[in-house]
Amino acid sequence: MARLQRAETPHTTWCTRDHRCGVAEHRSADLTADEIGGRAWLTRVRAGDVEYIELRARIPLHRTENVARWQLATALTLMRELLAEVAPRLAGLAGREQRPAIGRRAA
Repeated sequence: MARLQRAETPHTTWCTRDHRCGVAEHRSADLTADEIGGRAWLTRVRAGDVEYIELRARIPLHRTENVARWQLATALTLMRELLAEVAPRLAGLAGREQRPAIGRRAA
């Protein structure tokens, strides 16, 4: 039986140093925005030698299906705009190679 071996990463100055941290991943406490009609959480994550922002949101959907679909489409559009504005280009990250999905050709 094969065993996975991972190098342990040291705690950062901002990680919670509790059950949220794993062997090769460290997480900050959640930053919460909740007085905006919904709730959103931001978490800083370090996996290996790369740091990330993890975003989660809970947004109430309208009862009418068409309005709920409009909300979903708008949220997706705004998320794409956010990623385009905030996310670094993958080619700029040191030590990262492009990994196409299984069974798909690289773009």
